[in-house]
Parts: sequence; structure tokens; C-alpha cells
Amino acid sequence: MADIIKLDGARRRDFDRETVEQAYDRWAPVYDLVFGGVFSKGRKAAISATNRIGGRVLEVGVGTGISLPQYAPHLRIFGTDISEAMLKKAKKRVDGLGLRNVEGLAVMDAEKLEFPDDSFDVVMAQYVVTAVPNPEKALDEFARVLRPGGELIILTRVSADAGMRRFIEQRLQPVVRPLGFRTAEFAWSRYAQWLAGARGMELAERRLVPPLGHFSLVRFRKTARAAAA
Repeated sequence: MADIIKLDGARRRDFDRETVEQAYDRWAPVYDLVFGGVFSKGRKAAISATNRIGGRVLEVGVGTGISLPQYAPHLRIFGTDISEAMLKKAKKRVDGLGLRNVEGLAVMDAEKLEFPDDSFDVVMAQYVVTAVPNPEKALDEFARVLRPGGELIILTRVSADAGMRRFIEQRLQPVVRPLGFRTAEFAWSRYAQWLAGARGMELAERRLVPPLGHFSLVRFRKTARAAAA
């Protein structure tokens, strides 16, 4: 069954990345207990969309592999994460459940995916974009490895552009950042700006998901024009 591969792209290159890696290593023992139920509805919606598309799937930030049993058995799944501790739990899950459709698990940097262009029909990233040091670079990588006609599916925190909620989010940022989270840096305008500059990508869907409507399921589609550009 799938082994954990440690690739060069996972090397620490700055303090922020090291902070994220250490934060998720600390979360690994209790991640399923703390976040399994909280994010279950959003996870179900994202995986349902993935199962409809089919083909080969890359889950970036696969964590403890909590999503892996929910994918349709005809899909082929590859999971990556920056945290080796998380991936050790994912491997136990894959082996224990006999998930034969999981091609592999690898320690890998979301901003430097070690796959060729156009490798996957779906790239799934659950609660990842707001945790990486350079979100736009990660989104560019997700788009790069996606095949024309495929979809980038993300579950993400969308912060307020203005008002009291933005004020509160900004005040909370110093508290949650050491935990690997960000609260105030990802208003929808930032995603829209990335999309405007992303060649061959279009918005397919954006909708709120639980808990509390602070998170969104977003689907971006890679058009055939991207292959010819």
C-alpha cells in the first residue's frame, strides 16, 4: 500500500513554512477529533463534486487522510502534505482500510508540486490556501498540474473586505497565526484578483459551507484554451 515519500520540494526555505509545518505536526494527534466533525459538511460537498468529475485526483494538504475513504473507488488519489506526522496517520488509514485507489502519499510543498504539467483531473485543497506562505504561488501550482477541462476545488476561509468582522479578524490574527491559521488576509477580492491573472482558469462555482458561513466551496475550471496558450 502507499508509502510516504519525502521529496526535495518539502525542504524548509523560510520561517513561515517551518511554522506551518511545526503547527500541523502538533495538530496531527488530535486533528480528527478537533476538526473531523466541524468541517465534515464542507468536506462532503467538496468530495461529492470531485466524485462527479472522476479521473485522477491530487489532494493537497491531505493531512491525516480523513477524506480518503470518502472518494469513489474508481478514482485514483495522490495525497501530499507538508507535515510528515500527518502523513503517517494517513498511511495507517490507507493500510487499515485497504484503500487501493490511493496511488501514493508524499511530503511536498504546496508551492512547489513535483508533478508534470496537466497531471490531474481534479486538484483538491481543503483549508490549505490560507495556511501557505504564498497563496497565489500555490494556486498557480494547482492550476499548472491540472489537465484542461479539469477542476481545482478548494475549501477556504473567506474573510471580510471591510466592516466589524474584518476588524475582529485582524485583531485575532496574531493569536491564530502560530497555529497555522490566518483570519484576515483572504477576502474574496484576493481570489478574484488571482483569477483575473490566471491564464485559462474560470470560476465554476462559489458557495458558502458550514460552519457559520465563514468558509466557502470554490470550484475553478481549467479551460481548453490554457493548453493552447
